Amino acid sequence: MTKNEFNQLLENAKLSKKEFSEIIGLAPITVNGWGGKTKGVPIWVKSWLELYIENKKCKELKEIIKANITDI
Repeated sequence: MTKNEFNQLLENAKLSKKEFSEIIGLAPITVNGWGGKTKGVPIWVKSWLELYIENKKCKELKEIIKANITDI
């Protein structure tokens, strides 16, 4: 994954690099260094962020459904 792809996934997830680093338990300086000349973005990051985004959408949909269901 390129640095641009990483940044786009973070934007889609509505996460800053700092927030992402806190969630995964790494120092922000480590995450900021990804995608540079010497250190690429780890392979697991793409699938992690894609799942995070999908899970977030599922939670939002669940809340919409809960808000619109009435007990009969």
